[in-house]
Amino acid sequence: MSTAIHVRGLRKELGGRAVIDGLDLTVERGEIFALLGANGAGKTTTISILTTLTAPDGGTASVAGFDVRTRAGEVRRRISLTGQSAAVDDALSATENVVMFARLAGLSAAEARRTSAELLARFDLSDAAGRRVRTHSGGMRRRLDLALSFVVTPEVLFLDEPTTGLDARSRRDLWALIRAVAAAGTTVFLTTQYLEEADALADRIAVLNAGKIAATGTPAELKKTIGGNTVELRGDDGELIRRVPTDGTIASVRGALDSLDGLGAQGTIEVRHPSLDDVFLAITESDNAMKEHA
Repeated sequence: MSTAIHVRGLRKELGGRAVIDGLDLTVERGEIFALLGANGAGKTTTISILTTLTAPDGGTASVAGFDVRTRAGEVRRRISLTGQSAAVDDALSATENVVMFARLAGLSAAEARRTSAELLARFDLSDAAGRRVRTHSGGMRRRLDLALSFVVTPEVLFLDEPTTGLDARSRRDLWALIRAVAAAGTTVFLTTQYLEEADALADRIAVLNAGKIAATGTPAELKKTIGGNTVELRGDDGELIRRVPTDGTIASVRGALDSLDGLGAQGTIEVRHPSLDDVFLAITESDNAMKEHA
């Protein structure tokens, strides 16, 4: 597997503050890579640099084998970007939006019409092809936005919080499309605040905190860093009474239950698995505590 994105020591200051401060990451071709971080952590700034919309103040970054500063034109020819809000024209129909983008990309009128029909079918929008986009639901608009990214099939697709504002069903529909895009060979670089989304989609995840990568790994690898399963006893009010670690085997769970039963407390038992929420909180809280005591 070859490298699609390579970043070393990337820096960017905004308003006198280092938003990105020595960022290092590598994304392999064909994988779905998720960048997690709180609001203001630098996720959108990172995508802006990698898509050549913003120049870095230091460090190096290459996308599809080309430097984002010295070969920006080559990078742009090989990528697509779907931002946090749909970039479609509400006054046009779905077909007219795709045809317009295709013509701007250099396709002939016939090629543009053919591409439009193919993409609208691929993204389950054929039934709405002739309707003005202002009548589309939020999920339909996001699917159309994604379809526009494939007027010319990109080597790398950047998705900046693509499911923000969507309902649960629309989010899951979009997840299926993103998986299909990656399965067809496109590298997907995804930023999101939804940890469940990263867990469901990403081959690998990086946690961005204070302008640096605080941790990188597969979802399973990151969860292992904070321990294994636990059996929890909670009171009737939901408050945690006792937590007992377990390796998940029957014998271990039975031993944990016996120890909790010996407390004589009343409540409910829950076997809990580590989540990306736990990972994110553990990493960011640990980093912030270290900075406060530095």
